[in-house]
Amino acid sequence: MNRRTTLACVLALTTGLTLAGCSSDRKPELKVVGAFMPQPVSDMAAAFLVVENSGGTADRLTSVTSPLSDDVTIHETKNQTMREVTSFEVPAGGELDLERGGNHIMFMKLKQKPKQGEKVSMELHFEKADPIKVDLPVKETTHNPKKQ
Repeated sequence: MNRRTTLACVLALTTGLTLAGCSSDRKPELKVVGAFMPQPVSDMAAAFLVVENSGGTADRLTSVTSPLSDDVTIHETKNQTMREVTSFEVPAGGELDLERGGNHIMFMKLKQKPKQGEKVSMELHFEKADPIKVDLPVKETTHNPKKQ
């Protein structure tokens, strides 16, 4: 910010006004793209997607809920080892990439096995932003958009 813009922000904030670009509590602006679930072959399934944040504030994915399972968790993969984590950062102006072989969403003890062509609903919960509802298309078991 230049000196004039900084002064305008200070004046606006001290007088109770908010100017565009001056707010100290800007919200993340999140959007989900590329979401899919490979057709499960057991009572577990994984989901992959990208959360894009076009806002100026970072956020965190803290949980996922779905009618498909009462046990949905988020996992990171490091050194070919998977472990449950409590959250993932969605950086300001960046993205959280949940992909095959990397960080992902796990559904345990499925209530039913969705078939290719169906959709599975889930809701992503964040620290700051409102929840996002996602309809995951169920793809073939080997589907991997990164290798096309």
